[in-house]
Formats: sequence, C-alpha cells, structure tokens
Amino acid sequence: MSTFKSPMREMAETTKTQFWNDSCSIPELTYAMEHGAVGATTNPVIVGQVLRQELDKYVPQIREQIRANPTGTEDDVAWKLNEQMALAGAKLLTPVFEKTEGKAGYISIQTNAKFYRDAEKIVEQAVYFKDLAPNVMVKMPVTAAGVKAIEESIYRGVNVNATVSFTTPQALAVAESVERGLARRKKEGLDNSALHPVCTIMVGRIEDWLREVVKEEGAVVTPAALDVAGVAVFKRAYKIYQEKGYATRLLVAAVRSHLHWSEFIGGDVSLTIPHSWIKRFVHSDITVEPRMDNPVDPWLLGQLQKHFADFRRAYEPDGMKIEEFDRFGPTRRTLTQFLKGYGDMLEIIRGFMVDDAWR
Repeated sequence: MSTFKSPMREMAETTKTQFWNDSCSIPELTYAMEHGAVGATTNPVIVGQVLRQELDKYVPQIREQIRANPTGTEDDVAWKLNEQMALAGAKLLTPVFEKTEGKAGYISIQTNAKFYRDAEKIVEQAVYFKDLAPNVMVKMPVTAAGVKAIEESIYRGVNVNATVSFTTPQALAVAESVERGLARRKKEGLDNSALHPVCTIMVGRIEDWLREVVKEEGAVVTPAALDVAGVAVFKRAYKIYQEKGYATRLLVAAVRSHLHWSEFIGGDVSLTIPHSWIKRFVHSDITVEPRMDNPVDPWLLGQLQKHFADFRRAYEPDGMKIEEFDRFGPTRRTLTQFLKGYGDMLEIIRGFMVDDAWR
C-alpha cells in the first residue's frame, strides 16, 4: 500500500464518508483501495468501457464462455462475463468486507436494464446475483417497478443499491421501500444485520439534464447555479434521511466536479468516483473538512427553483409521485444510455461468436 497520505485517504480515515471505485476494472480498483476505497460499482456503460479498454485480458474468458455455451446467445455470454468481472472485484474487496464485518467491501452488479418495467424479473435476477458472493450488492433502477422490486429484494435478503435515481422523491421512495422489506423480515423473525442497502443519487446527471433544458428553452440562469443543483438535491435528501433515521445509506454518483466530492465530506454517506476523478482528487490541494452540513447558497438555490420545474420536482420531497419516475427526463435519458451500453457490449461478444463459428 502507498504511504502517501492523499486527501482521499485522509477523508477515509478521519470522517464517516466512504468512497468507492466507480468501475470493475481491477487495476483501477486496486489504485482506489490504496487511497482508502472500500467498495466498487458497475453499470452497463462502465462494464462496456472496461471491456473495450482491457479487451485482451477478457478475450480468453469470452471465448471460453462461447465454447461452454454452444447454444447460448450473446446475452448468455455477456452476463457470464459480467458475473466474472464482478466476482474478481468481490475477491479483491473481501478483506475489507471481512474487516468491517460486512458493513463495507461490496461490489455492485446491475440488473438487466431491459427489466426496468418488470419488478418480478428484477427480483429474480437480484436473488440470483446475491448468491454469487457474500459481498455482492445488486443495483436496480428507481422506476415504478424498481420501487416494488426493492422491497421484495430486501425481504429476500438482497443487499440493494438503488440506481437510476436523481431526486429527493426517489430517494425517499427507496428508503420507505427498504423499511417495508425490513419490517416484513423482522415480523418473520429473519435477521437483518447483514443488510446494508444504499440509495444512489446521480448528482451529475440532474445537472446534465438541467443544462440540456437551458439549451432547449433558452433560459438565462447563473452558470454557478447549475454546478450546485445535484449538491442541493443530495443535501436535501440527506437531511431528511438523518431526521427519519432510515436504514438506507445515501450514495453519490455521476461526478462532474470536485463539488461532488468536497461538498459531501463529513456526511455518513458513500461516494462512487470514477478512476480519472480519483486520480485528480488524490493530487488535489482541497482540504478535508466537513462540508455536508454547509447549506447551498440561498441565491443560487433560488435561481434553480425559479427557472427549472424539473429542479423543483427533483428537490422537493413531494415533487414527484412514484408513477412519474419513469417519465422524468434524467430517468429516460439514463436508461437509454444504459441500454445502449448493454447493446454495445453485446455487439463486441457477437463479433467473437461469429468469428469463432468460422474457425
């Protein structure tokens, strides 16, 4: 391990704030752990990126899976590969998992994005994934079906990471769904001590969306306001979580600037950070000091509330009903990107299947 005390390691050692590596790449996860990371996460886009970047490493595994599944489709091979990537990360994180007695050291594997409208299929895949390794956490979208799947998955003993989530209403729906699942288990005398669910808020993606709204509608808004939109949403949700004492832990995702790290230092939260940003933060001169309870500038917050109906929907606890989650702009946009990322991964594997058929 490195002896250099980076700001990331200082944060990990002196505050309640955890950080995870936002990738299943083993070299990237190893680097992150050297600076204090205690988890990792993936999604279809990330898995595809790792596959393309480290393709030579995975070619033997792809070909092995193709030979082992002579009647299998590219989907079958893709999910086996996805599992192998997750298990490699889980193995690397096992010492953290054991040291913390299961409170950290997880790698997240995401359910098929195609299932975002089908709670039963999400749950079925989640239950399968949970048995791959003790420190596997299962990601599922905070769509209307996903909210149902979260309760049922928790009830069945799955450590859930709720994703495709951008708003306070979604975070609250997740927390309440988890509470229902835990209550059902408790009523039946089942042990909840091994369950450590998290709810992601993709802070950068709500900001991305508002920037698109500015382009489309021609709104004139102070640029600095857009830089803190995700921060404001996350801090609002965090305050409510603390007041209500939910069992779920909030997790920051979709980093776009140092504010998506520095503004959350000191919070009892997790931050999932891409390798490129971890390297930048490791060598930054940003001081490690608690900022989670620092309020967002009221004037900037007022600008966001004045100009963006979608920000009000994201910020206010009652800004959206569960049945509206699927139609929210960032949800539609992110699901489309995840489905494309999955499709790109299938295309890579399909190429090997066709090539091997002619060998």
